[in-house]
Amino acid sequence: MKQALVTGAAGFIGFHLVRALLRAGYAVVGIDNLNSYYSPALKLARLTESGIDADTLEKEGKASSVKGEPYRFLKLDLAHREAMERLFEENHFDLVINLAGQAGVRYSIENPYSYVESNVLGFLNVLECCRHHRPDHLLYASSSSVYGLQETTPYREDQMTDTPVSLYAATKKSNELMAHAYSKLYGIPATGLRFFTVYGPWGRPDMAPFLFLRNVMAGQPIRVFNHGNLSRDFTYVDDIIAGVMSLLNHLPSGAVPHSVYNIGHSSPVRLMDFIHEIERVAGRPAVMQMEEMQPGDVYSTFADTTRLHDATGYAPRVALPEGISRFYEWYVGFYGEGTV
Repeated sequence: MKQALVTGAAGFIGFHLVRALLRAGYAVVGIDNLNSYYSPALKLARLTESGIDADTLEKEGKASSVKGEPYRFLKLDLAHREAMERLFEENHFDLVINLAGQAGVRYSIENPYSYVESNVLGFLNVLECCRHHRPDHLLYASSSSVYGLQETTPYREDQMTDTPVSLYAATKKSNELMAHAYSKLYGIPATGLRFFTVYGPWGRPDMAPFLFLRNVMAGQPIRVFNHGNLSRDFTYVDDIIAGVMSLLNHLPSGAVPHSVYNIGHSSPVRLMDFIHEIERVAGRPAVMQMEEMQPGDVYSTFADTTRLHDATGYAPRVALPEGISRFYEWYVGFYGEGTV
């Protein structure tokens, strides 16, 4: 049985990816530092859903799935070099998927050091461990934010991405450059995953889809930036996971075995239309608080997924109305009506 390491396993995408890897027959080791950027309670709930006992984890810092699945979880920070080295020494990982890192564009304006520590130093530790222990494939999370304020859409992987408008975007671009260098120097097959705005069940509470749904259901105002004149390539989490899974065995080759792929829906949605979908499932109107454009934000995201489709046959399947309905059903089941 092949073994996969998933960093950021208690996160939104990490939680779903662990489930997909287990279904595909992998043994999985997950790590996460369970920081308080957003509620650790949600992260622990995701782990509990995956069979990780919270009490055992609190006492021992690690736990195995009580569901009988080959899943082990450890509370561990990527930035702890010695702990990362021990992890790789004690396991043989065929596959490493790095999803850990400090997320959020606006938060990077206020807390820059946390981004460099997690997204740059932490990723360097992952690269060094891969250098010494040689997994078959390293996949790592990048972001659509690397495209900055480019006006040419849809965004293609061969476009220039050297003008980030947030530190978060700069750290994600640095990950791509670092991975490229390690692929060149040490022959590590590495694939960067440029995710476009992800939403769905178990989503992050700091992201617009969650904030909008929560506040609309509670009758509270939602902050609508740039007066709603924005568009996002909202991508349902199952489509994101399908894109990642399609690349597991698609190893880059050549003198520099490094590739980058967009994973998105390729169908940008106007922010106001997205809000209307939230209103539809919630059965009540949104109270909108119109605001100016925020530092670090971009006006539009739009993925060209031709490269991924040509390589793996990837095609997104979940349209926005269906995705929002599924998200709503999970939210009500988890939080109940009218929760803020």
